[in-house]
Amino acid sequence: MSRSSPASATRIVCIRHGESTFNAHHEATGRDPGHIDARLSERGHAQVAAAREALRAVPFELVVTSPLTRALQTTAGIFSDHPARPDVLVEVLHRECQESSCDIGRAASVLAQEFPAFRVDHLPETWWYAEGAAGPEGWHIEPRTLFDQRVTGFRDWLRARPERTIAVVGHCTFFYHLTGRWLANCEALDVDLVDEPRPRAYG
Repeated sequence: MSRSSPASATRIVCIRHGESTFNAHHEATGRDPGHIDARLSERGHAQVAAAREALRAVPFELVVTSPLTRALQTTAGIFSDHPARPDVLVEVLHRECQESSCDIGRAASVLAQEFPAFRVDHLPETWWYAEGAAGPEGWHIEPRTLFDQRVTGFRDWLRARPERTIAVVGHCTFFYHLTGRWLANCEALDVDLVDEPRPRAYG
């Protein structure tokens, strides 16, 4: 198939990261535990291992991952030995909607040291939303208008990609606004970019 085919011919698979320590704590208590850039929990690592086996047969050409640690860990766990040997790109457009502690990132230089297999030198040192004053919880909340612009921008970015089979490793709220579906941890969903969803709620 020609790489100049229309975007509708591209297979795009959205994969939510495995369970994080934030997810586990919030599910149990309903409270934000203050886990900045939360990592995968033990259960999350097990979910990633299962997803790795389930996705091995898909001939991905490109994997696009959020720079949040739980997404990088998920990407490494699923794709480090994938038979298709896809290119991997760290992209900030589809980082999570920034409203909780886990959505605050860490400096690009810190990520480069912890994850040397990923190229992050194209990222600004502070790549998450950090403008103005922090909220009462101690972190910045991303304005809805900026989040909506990111969702639209990422949709356009995907449509312009030349690859025909793309995996996107990312986050629950962002994927909901991109696809109209809430994804469970490590759930994979094929996305049609032709029809834009109209999410019923924001959050």
